[in-house]
Amino acid sequence: MTSQPTMNKTGNDPGGPGDPGAEGSGLQAGLKNRHLSMIAIGGVIGAGLFVGSSSGIATAGPGILLSYALVGTLVVLVMRMLGEMSAANPTSGSFSAHADRALGSWAGFSIGWLYWFFWVVVLAVEATAGAVILEGWIPAVPQWGWALIVMLVLTATNLVSVGSYGEFEFWFAGIKVVAIAAFIVVGGLAVFGLLPGVDSEQAGLSNLTAHGGFLPNGAGAILTGVLLVVFSFMGSEIATLAAGESENPQQAVTKATNSIIWRVAVFYLGSIAVVVCLLPWDSKAITKDGSYVAALDSLGIAHAGQIMNFIVLTSVLSCLNSGLYTASRMAFSLGRRGDAPKAFARTTSNGVPRTAILASVAFGFVAVFFNYKFPDSVFLFLVNSSGAVALFVWLVICFSQLRMRKIIQAEAPEKLVVKMWLYPYLTWATAALIVFILGYMLTDTEHDGRQTILLSLLVAAMVLVIAFVKKGLRGGRPAAEVPQAEGEERSEVSAG
Repeated sequence: MTSQPTMNKTGNDPGGPGDPGAEGSGLQAGLKNRHLSMIAIGGVIGAGLFVGSSSGIATAGPGILLSYALVGTLVVLVMRMLGEMSAANPTSGSFSAHADRALGSWAGFSIGWLYWFFWVVVLAVEATAGAVILEGWIPAVPQWGWALIVMLVLTATNLVSVGSYGEFEFWFAGIKVVAIAAFIVVGGLAVFGLLPGVDSEQAGLSNLTAHGGFLPNGAGAILTGVLLVVFSFMGSEIATLAAGESENPQQAVTKATNSIIWRVAVFYLGSIAVVVCLLPWDSKAITKDGSYVAALDSLGIAHAGQIMNFIVLTSVLSCLNSGLYTASRMAFSLGRRGDAPKAFARTTSNGVPRTAILASVAFGFVAVFFNYKFPDSVFLFLVNSSGAVALFVWLVICFSQLRMRKIIQAEAPEKLVVKMWLYPYLTWATAALIVFILGYMLTDTEHDGRQTILLSLLVAAMVLVIAFVKKGLRGGRPAAEVPQAEGEERSEVSAG
């Protein structure tokens, strides 16, 4: 019995790098502690925070803070469950590998492929968003050209080594963190009238209640706000996937899990609170220019739009970088477990799953093509059909943790270094809240919630059918079975 996956630091494992039959995973422990720390922090700050928060504020008013608090609490609880499982068994497959072990091969297969699908669609969305900004700065290069350039550069980065991915993400995330921290400090000083040289008549805590009250559109707007902001939190789980390629996976997972509370509180609640205090929630500038740009403009900060465009571009590149990494590692994990082509599980001498990366980016390029050629049909279908995957992933994590806790306690209780609070009651409550949000989406016709959930359920059903057909063709296997040849991806919790 081992405490963590065997990492191949030299790339010379007995079966050849990445050979599914080899003892090592083929991946290398190339991520340093500073990389993991910044990946954990940056993973919770998506481009959606900068771009999508304005619609939430316009819908719920200052009450959007309650929407963010509700979703933030949900993310903290889900990450606690994931942290419990991943600290006991750090793996590049993360929740997909845990679902495979706890619920059965059908669950690991289904949620793994859905998650992969989500991120390859995100690649297209973010590449296009970045291209729009870059074309505005250098119009000589067409928008599709910029999308191609950023995709190629970040693909090359991921192909070199996991360390190069970590280094790029360290700096991308660092810029986001510094930008948000500076925004909170400057905006906070302005709210309390302590910012030298700035006389903002609009700023003040009174903005929380002076324009129709804290809930100007009623309490129901809180739930509508939840639907608008929930998907901006996707990415919190990336740290648990990346931990499998660090020198001390268990410590990395534990640290990322324990810090999620302050990360959500500071970067989401803190920055949004500053926005709604600097400006009235119904200010037209918020929806016209974007919440953060409008807030900076209200302080008279020169070139606020360009400053925010740079920060958004950094977030987009960070999301692209992490999206490609995450999709490729999930494909690698699926390949290790026999749920994807074996080629996905092969690695280079540098421990890079090259085929998994190229396959992921190829689908990303196809999605980019659809975005430019069929934006209102094929691409819209792709975006909507992947929209609810975050909630599906979180729900599967809940049910996996309910089962995995019992397995870990029975076979390796010393590995419970991170524990879910109030187990199993809080786990069930979290699952119930997720189901409620999914159900509420069916009633949302104004913001396409119903269309998103129905299309996402359709794709999920298709993947489930494939999973059960595949299971039937290969005869199935017990959920708790741990094949010897898949040592990295099957649970390391089993007695050996």
